[in-house]
Amino acid sequence: MSELRALADSDRLSAWLDVHVPALGHGPLAIGKIHGGTSNVILSLDRGGRTLVLRRPPIVPPPGSAKSILREARVLTALNGTDVPHPVCHASCADPDVIGAPFYVMDRVDGWSGALCDGRIHDRPPFDKPPHAGEIPFAMVDGLIALANVDYRAVGLDDFGRPDNFLERQVDRWESQIISYRQLYDFEWRELPGYALARDWLRANAPDDFRPGIIHGDVGTPNALFAFDPPCRLAALIDWELSTIADPLLDLAWFCNGICDDRFPGHVPEKALYNVDHWPSRQELMAHYAVGTGRDMASFDYYLVLAMFKGGCILEYKVAQAAKGILSAETGHFFDRLVRGNFAEAEKLIRLVG
Repeated sequence: MSELRALADSDRLSAWLDVHVPALGHGPLAIGKIHGGTSNVILSLDRGGRTLVLRRPPIVPPPGSAKSILREARVLTALNGTDVPHPVCHASCADPDVIGAPFYVMDRVDGWSGALCDGRIHDRPPFDKPPHAGEIPFAMVDGLIALANVDYRAVGLDDFGRPDNFLERQVDRWESQIISYRQLYDFEWRELPGYALARDWLRANAPDDFRPGIIHGDVGTPNALFAFDPPCRLAALIDWELSTIADPLLDLAWFCNGICDDRFPGHVPEKALYNVDHWPSRQELMAHYAVGTGRDMASFDYYLVLAMFKGGCILEYKVAQAAKGILSAETGHFFDRLVRGNFAEAEKLIRLVG
């Protein structure tokens, strides 16, 4: 059996598409592979007219991938008709008998994404230098503004997450994850400067003005598609598997953590992956976001520290996998820098704000 047939049986899929995605047409179905990774597979679907995209787990799926695919489909469908740049979702299927796994079908969006290479995220010319480089973060924040302004209840996502006490649960959530690597990878706990300070400070400083909304969960230019021609415009936010109902300020903080802060003149964050020399500062993006959403930014330092703490706790698993031999030593060194950078930046910010 060919790889493509293993990923999507043409006859069974055609019959399903006839009923659920008439927009694709009814001609012979041509299936192509756009991307195939360890977390998901993206296929092109063509019946002689427009091309759509199918997203499904790989043949050997990681744990929770079926649920993740259907959650993505649900949030994308809910966003149909809103101002949020996203791929329109046409239909989803939870029945594994159709192609062997749950899947959904969405629009194919043309655009470019940031590419991680040699330890940095590189942007496509002419967006890699002035005058267009500084447009990228504003385009991203415009997308986050649109997302924050969506009423999640009005679009049918009342039960999509657990917004109650979201901030109060965050430290325990991510601390339990980083601790779990001991057992998962037989990885000895190591001292990470800034970790304990960030954990304790977050527990003592949770804001009391939490306003829930939809969050993407992994905001960055590699998870976005931008129009090819300047000025920079966000065509779509993609890869929504971490989306939930939480605090939208966390999305902004996640994106801003590698960006320079006006309070540290000349300082480039240790975890910076972007070429931020020609980018606006955190404060400029915060002001832009505040105007667009009407949200109070007085407690934004808390969200910056929370995003750093969360990022450090998550990425430590890459260090653990490298120590176990699952990943290369070079990969381990790269993620060790990111983990330590997250906690070091968190400590620096905490000592500044008190």
